Amino acid sequence: MLSPDLLFGDLFRDVQLSGLFADSKTFVDCTPNQDPGVILAAYAAERTQPKFDLGTFVDVHFNRPLAVASGYVSDTSVSTSTHINTLWKHLTRAADAAVPNSSRVALPHAYVVPGGRFREIFYWDSYFTMLGLRKSGKTDLIRSMLDNFAYLIDTVGFIPNGNRTYFLSRSQPPFFALMVNILADIDGPAVLATYLPQLQKEYDFWMEGADTLTAEQPAQKRVVRLPDGQLMNRYWDDLATPRPEAYRQELALTPAAEQHGIEPTVMYKHIRAACESGWDFSSRWFADAHTLATIHATDIVPVDLNCLLYTLEKTLQAAYAQAKDQARSDEFARLAEQRKITMLATFWNEETGFFHDYDFHATAYTPALTLAGAFPLFMTIATPEQATRVHDCLKAEFLQAGGWVTTLQQTGQQWDWPNGWAPLQWIVYKGLMQYGYTATACQGRDQWLNHNDKVFKATGKMMEKYNVVDAALTTGGGEYPNQDGFGWTNGVYLAMMADV
Repeated sequence: MLSPDLLFGDLFRDVQLSGLFADSKTFVDCTPNQDPGVILAAYAAERTQPKFDLGTFVDVHFNRPLAVASGYVSDTSVSTSTHINTLWKHLTRAADAAVPNSSRVALPHAYVVPGGRFREIFYWDSYFTMLGLRKSGKTDLIRSMLDNFAYLIDTVGFIPNGNRTYFLSRSQPPFFALMVNILADIDGPAVLATYLPQLQKEYDFWMEGADTLTAEQPAQKRVVRLPDGQLMNRYWDDLATPRPEAYRQELALTPAAEQHGIEPTVMYKHIRAACESGWDFSSRWFADAHTLATIHATDIVPVDLNCLLYTLEKTLQAAYAQAKDQARSDEFARLAEQRKITMLATFWNEETGFFHDYDFHATAYTPALTLAGAFPLFMTIATPEQATRVHDCLKAEFLQAGGWVTTLQQTGQQWDWPNGWAPLQWIVYKGLMQYGYTATACQGRDQWLNHNDKVFKATGKMMEKYNVVDAALTTGGGEYPNQDGFGWTNGVYLAMMADV
């Protein structure tokens, strides 16, 4: 399964650099209507002709993709919940038919896509989408999506960023265990044993290379050995090239990287690792806290990733117990407890009273305060005293008129101030609720829901992200326009409304 940059070589490069498509993702989502060899031969023969037009050539040899739910018109006279329940069918895709040389990786079961330019399933988005599908009574669709992820683990070896060939070098935040637990909560604990093989393979993917680490070689793929010998995880991507879906933008960053003394290939690898985090992009990953070219994501041990892997270890503990393998269950109980101890020692900053990421090269906290620091509350890893201080910081610094702002840095990147994102609203809300900070949790929830309602009434859309600081109707930042649809915003809205 080759990605479009490898299939189409010079044609790919020429299209992406031409500006033919405003969005670099458009061409990689186009479907070729002939064998790539035939298309490339035609391109070689025609490109030097006096009247050659690249756009016409692409239209002859490729089918352009449509935006998700194009042509759908929403009814703003109905409630937001009614709108979402109507929209699910427009975001749902039937099982894929395999299309030769398409970038889409065919999936055997139905699934929900986010919306807008995102025409495929996305890994971590799907957990938050499932929260809403459950409230809508769409349990069969939850099962189908979970089975698609199990299929990807079995066939690809892990869950990629999304079901596209150009995503097959990286994953996303590992929410598979939490998805399995949603279904186990619905159907009973036997579900844990059903998905045990895939849970174990997911864990093996994230821990690959752990047995090779030494004090002299402390990192391999997604595993990092800390100075005390304990193992933690980071985000990673094996490739060191511009992403096909953002090719032009990332090549354009090369002069800025070189100005900072950074090799472009090194920058590309850090960019790809940040994309695996889902936070693409944020000052959280920047050495100077402002400039994308200074990104150093593979140097960072993220607090949220390790919280998710703790949950995967706890889920494997329960799954092996369900499968009557007590020895393996006990082993994962030990691994989870050790990770918890290491996380509390590594991420907790007594001076700031908050959980920070850790730079293992600098052997120091990163300075950024971000909503990733709420994950230890969501996973109930924090002590009560730590939760109190995190709560106080969240309330004083992060709570805004429209919900929780992602970071306190304003850089123009979409995972920074003034933007708020549905998945992190849920993490903060549930984390605070689990430590008894009900009033603050509900205040943040209600302000987010009210903002969603306001934007829906004004635009007829559920957005990918929102400006939560000044409650503007639209917001920006990042490498593509704000998208509407939108899977995880829909899911979190319905889940939060169920608690009102």
